[in-house]
Amino acid sequence: MVAPALSPAPEVTGSAARTRAWVAARSLAALGGGALVYLSVPPRTLWWLAPLGFAVLGWLLHGRRARAALGYGFLFGMGFMTPLLAWTGIFVGPVAWLPLSALEALLVGVPCMAVPLVTRLRGGVVLAALVWVAGEYLRSLFPFGGFPWGRVAFSQPEGPFLHLAALGGTPLIGFAVALTGFGLGDLARRVAARQTAPRLLAVPALAVLVPLLAAVATGPLVGTDADAGEVTVAAVQGNVPRAGLDFNAQRRAVLDNHVRRTEQLAADVRSGAVARPDLVIWPENASDIDPLRNRDAYQLIDMAAKDIGVPIALGAVVVGDDRLPRNTVILWDPVRGPIDTYTKRRLQPFGETMPMRSFFKLFSSAVERAGNFVPGDEATVFAMGEARLALVTCYEVAFDGVVRDSVLNGSNLLAVPTNNATFGRSEMTYQQLAMDRVRAVEHGRAVVVAATSGVSAIVAPDGSVRASTDLFTPAALVERVPLRTATTIADRLGAWPERVMVTLALAALVVAVARARRDKVK
Repeated sequence: MVAPALSPAPEVTGSAARTRAWVAARSLAALGGGALVYLSVPPRTLWWLAPLGFAVLGWLLHGRRARAALGYGFLFGMGFMTPLLAWTGIFVGPVAWLPLSALEALLVGVPCMAVPLVTRLRGGVVLAALVWVAGEYLRSLFPFGGFPWGRVAFSQPEGPFLHLAALGGTPLIGFAVALTGFGLGDLARRVAARQTAPRLLAVPALAVLVPLLAAVATGPLVGTDADAGEVTVAAVQGNVPRAGLDFNAQRRAVLDNHVRRTEQLAADVRSGAVARPDLVIWPENASDIDPLRNRDAYQLIDMAAKDIGVPIALGAVVVGDDRLPRNTVILWDPVRGPIDTYTKRRLQPFGETMPMRSFFKLFSSAVERAGNFVPGDEATVFAMGEARLALVTCYEVAFDGVVRDSVLNGSNLLAVPTNNATFGRSEMTYQQLAMDRVRAVEHGRAVVVAATSGVSAIVAPDGSVRASTDLFTPAALVERVPLRTATTIADRLGAWPERVMVTLALAALVVAVARARRDKVK
């Protein structure tokens, strides 16, 4: 006689359902934690949401196996990266945005696999924050030669953590934010589990307090004095005929707009309405007609330079002898004409270049709208009167090494010409301005941001915005700014803080893995 099949025991079925419900809840919490970090990013000023996001992540990762940690870390990354990088799809559609977001989220998830291991060691929350820094370092190298847009430091131009940029650059800010969050999450978890003995709460409590106190204490150390004098700068925003990639179809109109706005500035100077600038910055792509090859463009720019009577640094697309374009900044003297150039070294994927073009073309013909630009290979400083102007163009400002090389090449002022018209009214322009503000503190330089369509801004060495424009509005900002040759501690240390933190994270992971294997054998 065959026994009838037995139905699963009610308690087993109930246990599986509860497990699935908890997994679903934790998955939603992981997405929400990533969304909190995204919401801390400008244009919002909710910098304190970033540590809260890390508190959620730390709680979720505690005690997890590697596969679960990878999954929750990936979801955390999706909650952060998908809305953060939405602007990348404006050019070429979701075929770029969604795969890029997923890849970046995966690169967030990979180091999260190490967090449950290192948190078993003494001082685990500190080690977890070091692992986060190691993960950001990985993303600065891969993919596409590095894509560091999602560094946590760039969410902090409004909060006290910004001051830490002068000590250790973006890696130190990222470490401090992650440490505060992981400490807060561990503290909350222990209190919830009634593990309230002072010795158990001491380390996570210190992890919350020490970074915040250090950030506040560092504030007075941020240098702002004009140790090399002062100059009056003008940032010209000529505006574009319309937002999006199609503005390139009206290249002459864009150039005319910047010439016209510079001539208006010159008229305002003559009338006494504004101070005479010592130098003028035009944005990236102000002249997409090569003025070194096109006589009309040359004459228009020369006329504007002579009218304002001071040097202009202007963004132009210059075609090389190989017939390929270069994203170039030209130093235009009102008497001698073009006398120096800087070519953008880090090109923007899905805009100036198209990674894996043939592959992505299988899914969308829109990828052909991306360019085929040739990168430069040299940091250049423009001599513009008393100013020694370091240059980083648009996307380059996200890269620590590129900015550092430019600033430490004899500069006393930093300019970031940019073209955000490509990305319409997306948050990209505000995210980039946040980077400019972090760089100002990191290197102790005033920063002049000139954008084709906004937001243009003048940033003081302490990261504060002295003046800014609206989007898609012709404007000219004129401000007196300090010139500074002093180097910050971050300048002098260079990449070493990040190297040390990554090395410590890897060493902790090796120790944790060895200990886990030893315990398993026992």
